[in-house]
Amino acid sequence: TGKMLDIKVIYPHEPRNEKEKSKKILLDLIDKYKIDIIAIGNGTASRESEAFVADVIKEAKHKCEYILVSEAGASVYSASKLAISEFPNLHVEERSAISIARRLQDPLSELVKIDPESIGVGMYQHDVTPKKLSSSLDFVVEKSVNNVGVNVNTASTSLLKYVSGLSNSIATNIVKKRDEIGKFLNRDDLRNIPRFTDKILQQSIGFLRIKDGNNPLDATSIHPESYFIADAILKDLNIPYSLIGKEEIQNKLDNIDKDKYIKMYNVDEFTLDDIVKALKMPDVDPRDDFDKPLLKSDVLKISDLKPNMKLEGTVRNLVDFGAFIDIGVKQDGLVHISKITKRFIKHPMEVLKVGQIVTVWVLDVDEKRSRISLTLIDPNE
Repeated sequence: TGKMLDIKVIYPHEPRNEKEKSKKILLDLIDKYKIDIIAIGNGTASRESEAFVADVIKEAKHKCEYILVSEAGASVYSASKLAISEFPNLHVEERSAISIARRLQDPLSELVKIDPESIGVGMYQHDVTPKKLSSSLDFVVEKSVNNVGVNVNTASTSLLKYVSGLSNSIATNIVKKRDEIGKFLNRDDLRNIPRFTDKILQQSIGFLRIKDGNNPLDATSIHPESYFIADAILKDLNIPYSLIGKEEIQNKLDNIDKDKYIKMYNVDEFTLDDIVKALKMPDVDPRDDFDKPLLKSDVLKISDLKPNMKLEGTVRNLVDFGAFIDIGVKQDGLVHISKITKRFIKHPMEVLKVGQIVTVWVLDVDEKRSRISLTLIDPNE
């Protein structure tokens, strides 16, 4: 549920070089908490940390993986009033580590805690009227949150308050209750939250999801008021709950007699279509279409780079004159707008988007000034 369970500090790198001691601590943690995945911030010494973790997890007792996570804005969050109120007894770097780990679990839940200027995307955030920027961001976040839905067992207060019908105080009460009971098992559990009235329940419940709970329908966008229709469809088609979202039921659901259910349950066609869609794809998430993060272990520092070297990278920022690409060393490389594509473009956004995985070639490396020039155009063509 995104709850902080333990804190340990290790020193596997220079100058302390406590590799063996650090290795033992990490293996003990993996074993104790049955850790499946480790998040590594992409800042200072991230590649050395990656090499260390990659080496350690080979000896873990069960399968464990790792991933590099963007640190953008983590330090700003960790020193903010919100972070201090969340973790009053922790140090700044400990709060940062928790934020980075939670970003892997639910990025939206953490990123809503950071001022848009501090996320470091685009060129002119600091020149935009803060009020306008804030209201535009709020609109986009609200739209995204309600489109994706919120897992109430992992969501932060900062994310929950964007759900239609929920205020900041109700969002706080949800998290408090979750901390008390450990995990919500069904949507009905939410009725026990202070000030969570029937009206609020009616407005917000369709956006609040409970994964791996008592009722599989609680993980879908179907409103509890329509559960009886979903149950009737599943019963008529002889579909058990365990097959919701599976490929083998798609055909059955595509061929239901819509008119029968519209007349029988006095439901409109749009609602019925939404119910069927939710049964076919309960976990549909617009983010599923995004590129998955990529890692490369043999390039750890700027001195490893050579001209014409082919690399995979992630687009971190788009500005008028080009794109900044994270290729796994401390410094992002710059692809000038003229090196993005062979055709003429006015802005990199015509071709690229933040978070996209791209193949790049190294043009030039200036170690003294920590500058890396890249191209997206294959030099061998």
